[in-house]
Amino acid sequence: SEQLSVLRTYKSDRPVNSAAISPVRDHVVLGGGQEAMEVTTTYTKAGKFDARFYHLIFEEEIGRVKGHFGPLNNLKFHPSGESYSSGGEDGYVRVHTFDPSYYEFDFEY
Repeated sequence: SEQLSVLRTYKSDRPVNSAAISPVRDHVVLGGGQEAMEVTTTYTKAGKFDARFYHLIFEEEIGRVKGHFGPLNNLKFHPSGESYSSGGEDGYVRVHTFDPSYYEFDFEY
């Protein structure tokens, strides 16, 4: 049987429920939020219900997208890389389209 090894670790201050790798950029997006049983006891900013983008190679956070009112459970890039979708415990599936600045961004290392 084959064994898998860890190639990269992306650090987050919240539970991570889903991740997706961009098909066109060196980016990975992580989603999650606070534990589901604690959601009703805090407001949305404390729950950290945003998608966080990281540089795939350097593991540095490069951006966040807010919009959900509960933990994110699923993330997926469109095969063209022009958008991604997020599904959360708030009952919504959101489709996010990238603006031109996303493609112009270059990570400085």
